Amino acid sequence: MSQAVIDAVKARFPEAVEETHAWRGDDTLVIARDFLVDVCRFLKDDPAMDFKMPIDVCGVDYLGHRTPRFEVVYHLYSVTKRHRVRLKVRVSEDDCRVPTVTTVWKGVNWYEREAWDMYGVVFEGHPKLERILMYEEFEGHPLRKDYPQRGYQLLMPMPTLMDR
Repeated sequence: MSQAVIDAVKARFPEAVEETHAWRGDDTLVIARDFLVDVCRFLKDDPAMDFKMPIDVCGVDYLGHRTPRFEVVYHLYSVTKRHRVRLKVRVSEDDCRVPTVTTVWKGVNWYEREAWDMYGVVFEGHPKLERILMYEEFEGHPLRKDYPQRGYQLLMPMPTLMDR
C-alpha cells in the first residue's frame, strides 16, 4: 500500500522527490527541503493518504560516509488506511536546517526539539526550539559523530525545590 503513497506524492510533487527506495517493506521518499511542509500537509490532509499519526522524527549523521552529512527522518502512519511511509530530508553541515512541521502535526514538537538537541538540526519556525534532554549550558550536540567520546563538560547542580 505504501507504493501507492509514493506514487501519489511523485504525481503531486514531481519536483520535490529526489529519490525513492524500499527495504524490508519500508517505503521511503527523499524529499527536497523546500517542499517538506507541503508534502507533509498533503500526506495529512488528503483523504486518500490520511497520515494523522507522526511516529517519529530523528536525525542521522553520516560523517565521512555521505554528502550531505545529515538526514532528518520522518516516520508517518495512517491509522485509517493502515499504511506507513518514511520521509527523509538531506541537509548539509553548513546549512543544517529544515522547516518545522509543527504547523502540520503539533505532536512533532518534542521530536524536533530532540533532533535539534542531539544533532544540531535547526527547525526553522519551531515555536520553542530549546534543549529537551541536555541542560541549557551544554555545549555541542552529543549524537554527532564528531562529538568526543569522552566529551566531559562541567555538570550543572541539580535544582532543589527551593530553586523553583
